[in-house]
Amino acid sequence: MEQNNEECKSVVGGFQAPIKKAIQFSPPLYRQRYNFVKDLVNQHKPRKVADLGCGNALLIQTLKCHSCIELLVGVDINKDKIGSQRCQLSPYFGDYLSPRELNLSIILYHGSVVERDSRLLGFDLITCIELVEHLDPGDLADFPQVVFGYLSPAMIVISTPNAEFNPLFPAVTFRDADHKFEWNRKQFHTWASDVANLYNYSVEFTGVGEPPAGAENVGYCTQIGVFRKIGAKASESCLAGQHEEYVYKIVYTISYPSLQQKEVRKYALVNEVSRQVQSLRRGYAISLKILEDDENERLKDNGLIKFAGPVFTELEKVKIEKSPKPFSFGNKFYVPLERLLAYPKVNRLCDNVDMMRALIADTMKLNRDGSAVKVDLHNND
Repeated sequence: MEQNNEECKSVVGGFQAPIKKAIQFSPPLYRQRYNFVKDLVNQHKPRKVADLGCGNALLIQTLKCHSCIELLVGVDINKDKIGSQRCQLSPYFGDYLSPRELNLSIILYHGSVVERDSRLLGFDLITCIELVEHLDPGDLADFPQVVFGYLSPAMIVISTPNAEFNPLFPAVTFRDADHKFEWNRKQFHTWASDVANLYNYSVEFTGVGEPPAGAENVGYCTQIGVFRKIGAKASESCLAGQHEEYVYKIVYTISYPSLQQKEVRKYALVNEVSRQVQSLRRGYAISLKILEDDENERLKDNGLIKFAGPVFTELEKVKIEKSPKPFSFGNKFYVPLERLLAYPKVNRLCDNVDMMRALIADTMKLNRDGSAVKVDLHNND
C-alpha cells in the first residue's frame, strides 16, 4: 500500500485546512479482494462457483481460467451492468487450440440475491464481494435465509467495508452513495457469528487492504468473513428432489471448448500433431542440408534449429529418444505415431496410438499400415 505525498486542502470557516493524505493501495483494493478469492479457489478447488452481486462480472472473468471450475454463475440486480462486459467472458481462439480438460459453462442472471432460484443449489463456493452494505434492512434480514439457509453452499465468502478505516480517507462518511450502512469490525463479527451459528457454519475473519504505519489498530480496509458448512454437503439426489424455482432471467450464457468434447479434442489433436510433424520435418530437412543457406545458419552444433521447440524435462527427453525416429523415403517424410505420442502436448490429447489414429485418420495422411503420419519432405521451404 502506498500513500500519496500530496495533502488535500479544504476551506473551513474561511481558512484553508489540510486534510489527510489520500491512501492508495497497490495492487488496487478491488484486485486484492479478487486475489483473495482466487487463492481460496486454488486451495479448495471448487467445481461450481457463484458470485452474487457480480456487477460487470470482473470476478467471473478472473476465475474463468481456473481449470477446476466447471460452472461459473453471476447474479446482479442491475441488468445493464451485468451485460456490459460479457464479451470478455467469451472463449478466445487460443481456447480452441489449447482447450480445457474439463467443461466450463458461464451463466449470468438478472435477479435479486434475496430471491430463491433452485439453479444455484449445490454450489461449492458462493462469493458476496462488497454486496451486503447495498442491502436495505428488509433485504439484509432475508439475505441469510436465502444464501445460508436455502442455497447452503459448502463455502461462502462475504466482504464488506470496515467503517473503522474510514477516518483515514479524506472526507469520507460512506464509501459509496448506495451504501445503506458500513459496519465496524465488532458489528460485522456479531452479525456473521450469529448467522453462522443459526445455519450451521463456521466463520473465520480476515481482510485485505493493510492500514498505513501507525494506524494498525483500525484493521483492514476491507473485512472478510469466510464461512464453511459444518457437516456433509447435500447430495445431488437430495438437491434433485427439491422443488424447482426459476426466478432469475438469463442475460448471458456460454460454454467453453474442452477435451470432454470429441470434436474439440480432435481439432486440438490434429493442430498439435500437424505442428509437431512440421517442426520435425524442418529439423530433418535441415540435417540433410536440403534447405536454403539462410535456414542453415540457424543450426546449432547438434543440428537443431536455434529457436526450436519447448524445453522438456529429462524424463520427457528420455521418453522421446526411446520412441521410433522419423524417417524419409524418396520425397516423403514419416513420423511414427509412437514418436508423436511421446511429446507431452500430444500425449495430453490422446491416451494411446489407436486413439490418435482414429482421431486424425480422416484429416491427415498416414502410411499404409497407419503407423506414421506422412507428409512431403520438400514442403515449399
